[in-house]
Amino acid sequence: MNRRHFSEKLFTGLVLGGLTSPWSAFYTTDHMKRKKLKPNHLKKGDTIGLITPGSPIDEEKFQKAVNTLKQLGLKAFYTEQIHAKKGYLAGNDSDRLKDLHLMFERKDIKGIWCIRGGYGCTRLLPGIDYALIRKNPKVIIGYSDITALVNAIYKKTGLICFHGPVASSDPTDYTLEQFQQILMTRNDRLEIRNAKNHQVRIIRPGIAQGKLVGGNLSLLTAMTGTGYELSLKNKILFLEDIGEKPYRIDRMLTHLRQACDLSSAAAIMLGIFEDCEGGEDSLSLDEVLEDRLGDLNIPIIHGMSFGHIQDIMTIPIGAEAQLDTNLQTLNILENVVQ
Repeated sequence: MNRRHFSEKLFTGLVLGGLTSPWSAFYTTDHMKRKKLKPNHLKKGDTIGLITPGSPIDEEKFQKAVNTLKQLGLKAFYTEQIHAKKGYLAGNDSDRLKDLHLMFERKDIKGIWCIRGGYGCTRLLPGIDYALIRKNPKVIIGYSDITALVNAIYKKTGLICFHGPVASSDPTDYTLEQFQQILMTRNDRLEIRNAKNHQVRIIRPGIAQGKLVGGNLSLLTAMTGTGYELSLKNKILFLEDIGEKPYRIDRMLTHLRQACDLSSAAAIMLGIFEDCEGGEDSLSLDEVLEDRLGDLNIPIIHGMSFGHIQDIMTIPIGAEAQLDTNLQTLNILENVVQ
């Protein structure tokens, strides 16, 4: 094909497809070999941007977020958008996107912390300026619905993102220590141990190494079949959920088995599935997990310290790690912040 005609067709196709820049395609093509990006570590005195990319917050959650930042020696920055409300959403999609982009654009903001999850993040994924994020890599952290943001950003940019507490959490000493160890300290290797108050069950024993991906099961299931679904091959997949009956957990795991080939993962690390037990006529949560995952020939552990709970690990998405089910440890094998 004539190179000039090919270039013209490429440019025209990208513009008609709605991209703001034809070159942004090169930041969102997943088949390219993308360099891993690491954000700068956070330091006391740094300014952190607070955002609500999903559901709205009340004044109590807002104050908790500001107070937690003060407790960590960090400063809060936010716009009027932080208090926006549109039904079950924290304002219009366009305004939530604008707030997200602003936090990445501003040089004085060193990290981004989502105040809560709720619902709404998956709506934002097609409109995110991934090229902007790649040019301005920063810490971004949250869990629950934030699963969609942090996994999509990692997938599209290569930036290590963080599944951890939302800013309105009631952080325990364990949660604060995890946050500081991962985000405020540079470690060539870091061993994350489980909180002592969680009972762990080994579904399949073993040791496995791979890049970390995962988060909320409902969100990850909703992302399958889209341009943001996870590649599980040789990954350590971590999963949690809340308020889902065992048959729904069964349905979602069955969907992931059929759509994403769970057996290709290096290992599966299950967190706390809060309020996910059934009634008398139901299989138990443990029975569902055993039935849907027990035949996979990979290490699987249940009961690690993440989920909709108080003692929350901060897990770096995209980082190389090793899971040891017998020792109940997750070893981060590289620096995840610069």
